[in-house]
Amino acid sequence: MSVAADDLAGALATKLPALRGRLAASQPLAPFTWFRVGGHAEVLFSPADEDDLAYFLKNLPAEIPVTTIGLGSNLIIRDGGVKGVVIRLGGKAFGEITVEEGSRLRAGACAPDMRVAKAAAEAGLDGLAFLRGIPGSIGGALRMNAGAHGGETKDALISARGVNRKGEIVEFSVADLGMTYRHSGAPEDVIFTSALFQGRPGDPATILAEMDRITEAREKAQPIREKTGGSTFKNPPGEKAWQLIDRAGCRGLVVGDAQVSEMHCNFLINRGAATAADIENLGDEVRARVKAATGVDLHWEIKRIGEKS
Repeated sequence: MSVAADDLAGALATKLPALRGRLAASQPLAPFTWFRVGGHAEVLFSPADEDDLAYFLKNLPAEIPVTTIGLGSNLIIRDGGVKGVVIRLGGKAFGEITVEEGSRLRAGACAPDMRVAKAAAEAGLDGLAFLRGIPGSIGGALRMNAGAHGGETKDALISARGVNRKGEIVEFSVADLGMTYRHSGAPEDVIFTSALFQGRPGDPATILAEMDRITEAREKAQPIREKTGGSTFKNPPGEKAWQLIDRAGCRGLVVGDAQVSEMHCNFLINRGAATAADIENLGDEVRARVKAATGVDLHWEIKRIGEKS
């Protein structure tokens, strides 16, 4: 991939002379994912700010595919890597958190959910503590209506802002996004850059205590210190994915160096030397066994991108 990647990166640098962000050819993506697996990006772009992102997308040839990644907590990057351009937001421009009048909080798309929850608590804003239990960033929360411990992104969201493939800065109300369980109706080409949330006045000590309770519950029930991607499958209507997986005898199941967690069997683990293929194949084996044992189809919650090797 490296020769073609160098050519593409060089061509883009020439075509976009006003670009301020960083373009890099053939960059490994595994370090950016919680599973620590996967291939390279043909080109990795880290925009300087929202305007830089808009300039890049407006002038990027339409035939070049674009993939966006965040904190990589809910993601499998396949071993063959990702063609075209991978965009990864970072830095102060996309990670800032500010408290505004009217018990509101604005957060950049790459701000970690748990940091947003803490900032809200310290400012005495209730209603965002559930974000402490979500291992990702605000951009991912917007894309999939992430939720935990009885709360969902849509419950606190006022509006979201982003850039589409034409390089246009766009804004959406929460109603525009049509959020449902682990789903947002936002256009696929939109890269979220920030969100505005509505909190309510609360006591910082009480909110922080609730966050401590969430943290303790996660540590007791989930393998959060392992190389994992969080919940693997969506809960089917009226069911719990982990119970179906357990019923199908998949707790502890191993493929290659990937394993179904013994602690919480809706989590897959890289035991150290797993490939992306090991993890994805394990997930597909779990789906097949659950279907055979219970008749229920499990659907991936973890996003899988890139080329199989």
